[in-house]
Amino acid sequence: MSSLARPRHSRVIGGVCAGLAKRFGLTPWTVRAIFVASCLLPGPQFLIYLALWLLLPQEP
Repeated sequence: MSSLARPRHSRVIGGVCAGLAKRFGLTPWTVRAIFVASCLLPGPQFLIYLALWLLLPQEP
């Protein structure tokens, strides 16, 4: 597993899903689909995404 960081490539909006996918060995589209499906449930998913966008560093 690699470190948790937002990649400079294969990002759609902020790179959060791509960074999580790289960290856990999944494809970025799988993580994006899980995120979109989770948005149908009540909870703070969008706020967590924004926080990760601000807190995760970019890859060098």
